[in-house]
Amino acid sequence: MRTALGPITYFWPQAQVRQFYQQAAVCSAPVVYLGETVCSKRRELRLQDWLAIGQDLQQAGKEVVLSTLTLLEAPGEVRELEQICANGQFLVEANDISAVQLLHERGLPFVVGPAVNVYNATTLAWLVERGLRRWVMPVELSRDWLLRVLTDPVITPLRDRFEVEVFAFGHLPLAWSARCFTARSEDRPKDDCQLCCNKYPQGRQVRSQDGREVFTLNGIQTQSGQRYNLVDDIDSLRGLVDVVRISPQPEQTFDWLTAFEQAIGGNPERRQRPVGDVNGYWHQLAGITQV
Repeated sequence: MRTALGPITYFWPQAQVRQFYQQAAVCSAPVVYLGETVCSKRRELRLQDWLAIGQDLQQAGKEVVLSTLTLLEAPGEVRELEQICANGQFLVEANDISAVQLLHERGLPFVVGPAVNVYNATTLAWLVERGLRRWVMPVELSRDWLLRVLTDPVITPLRDRFEVEVFAFGHLPLAWSARCFTARSEDRPKDDCQLCCNKYPQGRQVRSQDGREVFTLNGIQTQSGQRYNLVDDIDSLRGLVDVVRISPQPEQTFDWLTAFEQAIGGNPERRQRPVGDVNGYWHQLAGITQV
């Protein structure tokens, strides 16, 4: 198993993003994802900036993947998607099916992100035939489900043509909407949001009436309230999963990357999953559960 740094899902200042990728260039993760996946109004970095960061990472020996927006809402976003797909330098992670189509038309291999609804072997095989090189399993699915899909007769003859990646650490991206929940939480219209999500470098917590953290607002994206963490479940990923995704957090991302690599290497002294982190979906339970 290899580790990967997923795309930054939050709206961080440009200086913080650049500092993060300077650290990523010298970290142990061989795969690094770049790009804005949530909201096109977050323009601290443009496509040319992402490409320049990608070139620096590539020179540092990283496999660089450009991630696309998950919810396209305007013609300008489609034009930028076309530019990403035609970048000519890096593999692309398609986070919606239109990106898959554009990449297939160009005869390019691609990664399919966790937001694309791949729920059966037939759909997965269809994507493989169109150029899928790596598949990031939807975050709400379990190990048992993954095992059934990978051992399906439709998939077994194709298994050596693609890698499997699992989102293993971070707040889970659960849903997207045309409405901006962060703006609404500040009583602002979406068209005049004033980029208020930049106040929340790890999203804005939503609590139930009994005080439980149930969701995290991240612009138009809704994330899990608790952090997902499979560091204690690494042994159950062996033989099924090729790449383990660490989703960037404002703090301790690289500490947790080290913990996952130690777990993959069988180090008994590595960091354990703390109380409060969850892993229910992997065990076919409610996502908020810790096993």
